[in-house]
Amino acid sequence: MEPARSAVGLSIREAVHVLQSSEDGGRVLSALESLQRYLRGTAEPALPGEQEEFAAKHFAVVLRCLVGRLSPRWLQLSPGDRLEQLWDSFFLEGPADQAFLVLMEAIEGTAGPSFRLMKMAQLLARFLSEGRVAALMEEQCRPQMKPGFPLLQETLLSKVVSLPDHLGNHLQQDNLAQFFPQNYFPLLGEEAVQVLQSVVDSLRGGLHCSVSFVSRVLGKVCIQGRHKEILGRLVPQLTARTQGSCLWQRVCWRLVEQVPDRAMEAVLTGLVEATPGPEVLSRLLGNLVLKNKKAQFVMTRKLLFMQYRCTTPMLQSLLGYLAMDSQRRPFLIQALKELLETWGSSSAVRHTPLAQQRYVSMAVLICLAHLGEPELRDSREGEQVVRAHPRPRHVRTPQDACLVLPELLASMMAGVKCRLDSSLPAVRRLGMIVAEVISTRIHPEGPPLRFQYEDDELSREMLALATPRPVGDSPLEARSSSLDPVVAETPAETMEGSVPPAQLQGSDSELDSDDDFIPYDMSGDKELKSSKAPQYVRDCMEALTTFEDKDMERWEAALKALEGLVRRNPEATREVSVELARVLLHLEERTCVAGFEELRQRALVAVTVTDPAQVAEHLTSQFYALNYSLRQRMDILDVLTLAAQELSRPGRLGRSPQHSSVGPSTQCSPTLTASQSGSVMVPDWRVVVENRIRSKTRHFSKGSPWQEPAGGPNEFASVAGCFFFPLIHHFDRPLVTFDLLGDDQLVLGRLTHTLGALMYLAVNTTVAVRMGKALLEFVWALRFHVDTYVRRGLLSAVSSVLLSVPAERLLEDLPDELLETRSWLADVAEKDVDENCRELAVRALLLLERLRDRLLSLPS
Repeated sequence: MEPARSAVGLSIREAVHVLQSSEDGGRVLSALESLQRYLRGTAEPALPGEQEEFAAKHFAVVLRCLVGRLSPRWLQLSPGDRLEQLWDSFFLEGPADQAFLVLMEAIEGTAGPSFRLMKMAQLLARFLSEGRVAALMEEQCRPQMKPGFPLLQETLLSKVVSLPDHLGNHLQQDNLAQFFPQNYFPLLGEEAVQVLQSVVDSLRGGLHCSVSFVSRVLGKVCIQGRHKEILGRLVPQLTARTQGSCLWQRVCWRLVEQVPDRAMEAVLTGLVEATPGPEVLSRLLGNLVLKNKKAQFVMTRKLLFMQYRCTTPMLQSLLGYLAMDSQRRPFLIQALKELLETWGSSSAVRHTPLAQQRYVSMAVLICLAHLGEPELRDSREGEQVVRAHPRPRHVRTPQDACLVLPELLASMMAGVKCRLDSSLPAVRRLGMIVAEVISTRIHPEGPPLRFQYEDDELSREMLALATPRPVGDSPLEARSSSLDPVVAETPAETMEGSVPPAQLQGSDSELDSDDDFIPYDMSGDKELKSSKAPQYVRDCMEALTTFEDKDMERWEAALKALEGLVRRNPEATREVSVELARVLLHLEERTCVAGFEELRQRALVAVTVTDPAQVAEHLTSQFYALNYSLRQRMDILDVLTLAAQELSRPGRLGRSPQHSSVGPSTQCSPTLTASQSGSVMVPDWRVVVENRIRSKTRHFSKGSPWQEPAGGPNEFASVAGCFFFPLIHHFDRPLVTFDLLGDDQLVLGRLTHTLGALMYLAVNTTVAVRMGKALLEFVWALRFHVDTYVRRGLLSAVSSVLLSVPAERLLEDLPDELLETRSWLADVAEKDVDENCRELAVRALLLLERLRDRLLSLPS
């Protein structure tokens, strides 16, 4: 055997010598044809032993010789394209791994654009399109006994995964479309499916195979962030092939199990995202969480608690995968317990972003949907057992998976309390929705717990997630079986509901029908009232303070007419402005009048605008007084903000009020008069004449009507201090029933937003500098507040100062405050957990930079 091998080596060396030195086309062709015998699949192949020796010892040498001789002149030594075809065949028909490595080596070793570089790139593109990468990976899946095989696999792995980067760096502007990442990695996914198909065929034939190389390729691609491209082609194929095939399922389980630990997170995240549901994920992963500690950590900890970027379908797939098998359900119960602990933690409510709180809430609802009634029933029984036989907390038993009810109750109460105390409406709504669902699952027979919250898309989505789902190893069958009774009952219900009740009663009912009568036109009807609306402000105040059951209509009429009377009679209002403000502030809804809160607020705003100094002094003093509810204190802040906004509006006196109520003098319009019958409204003759003139007049051109912008003095400038300084003086003084720095952080958040709004409306006023300095000191004292709503208000206040105070005065009077504020803003923009806070901090920093640039551009 040794002489035969030496003969093979001599013949190959002679052919290589001819290729390197000869310029005769005939000799070059004959040498290539003699070497082609050693390739598999030729017409006159050499002996198998000679082919193995050629592939193992001489193939790479021949390929490097061919690459070294490649040039346009060398390819033209033979007429036609026979020489080029033979040259290509060695790379496309020989051992794929060596051909791929030589091609990559030649491309990386070629400096600058050249014919050789483009020829090798085009040949590599053909190498990819003809499925040679699948042959390369398939060769690595077979058992190998070569001494340098691990090193070869590592080199191939690096080159296969980083091919787009290498080709992009060397080809640059001349790069081919096949090497773009968005085209290459989907192709790699299709090649991986072919490799797995050959592995399945080999296993059916009784041969041993390994998918570790494919697993490493998949892991490295996912680590580089290309999981969408490769899994987008791989997962649909595996989904179809694992349907009803146990062998394919075992191959997929092995494929994921052999992914390296450093790539397990990236692969599992991509699979959870790419799979269409928990059934498919269960077929692809099997009981991976039971076999691999890294996978268990990723699936039960990392994706649920340390990240919150999973979408709702991903959460449903992940938790549904844990719930589908009886061996994996303890992980679902444990995850639910830890989710409930996180959900009920007050520290988590204060220091985690809103998006993460929403994420945890959705995960809790999905877990509850997968929790079956038998488990809840066992949990109630388990609660009694625990109370009868307590044990240390550190001792865990297999029955812990069923002891869910105590954790549900404790976490619900703690979480609801923390969230209802929050200043953010979105956080409070999360607590309400989750509490409703938990209480319904714990006590389905009791009265349901119901909160009042906005019914929007998010709340409907979260309530839909809490719908109980069938539990078992085959959820599809359980789901279909649960739908059978509904389908069975549908025809009977349809037949019964399709018969009109009139036909069931007989034909006599048709005679008594009222469908033939024409309804009256009641569009012009008015509600008859026994009492008229008051005509004076004092009468309104008297009606509001002396309420009796027989004077309900008078009380409603006074409330509706008060704003219009206040705005039309400013002198009379100033005489009783403080008393009227006190009455409105303490006014309670005694009848079911529509829009009571709005009517009361608009009347208070009108009184404040009419007599701003005295009413503002009264309201700001009552804000820190005793015996006021939090609602009344927030009403004071809202009224002050709206009144300041109206006072600062230019041209306010020349316009009619925007929210004036309909008074008694406006009940008869000058353009409409009632007919004698009183039921039909007819237009006035003046309006008819004007409409006719307007319709008969011809206009050759109509320009846009130009109106001079309204102008006038800023009425808020003289009273801005009365609105602002009393509010900011006593914020750090706790009262018996009111503590801004304690539990009443919701009111503190509203106060910070109100101060920022007053600061913004005081632009170009003489008191703006003093207000800005006081507001920055207020912000600096509360800059580390734990409540998100308060921090948002503080950041808005800083922006208001930068917008309202002149730049020169800021630099002259507040240089130290600006430097301290800038460092704090930079820290918030980088480290704050709330996205809105970071955005507000960045905007304030941009205002500071713009302010600095404007000051530097001014001449000295």
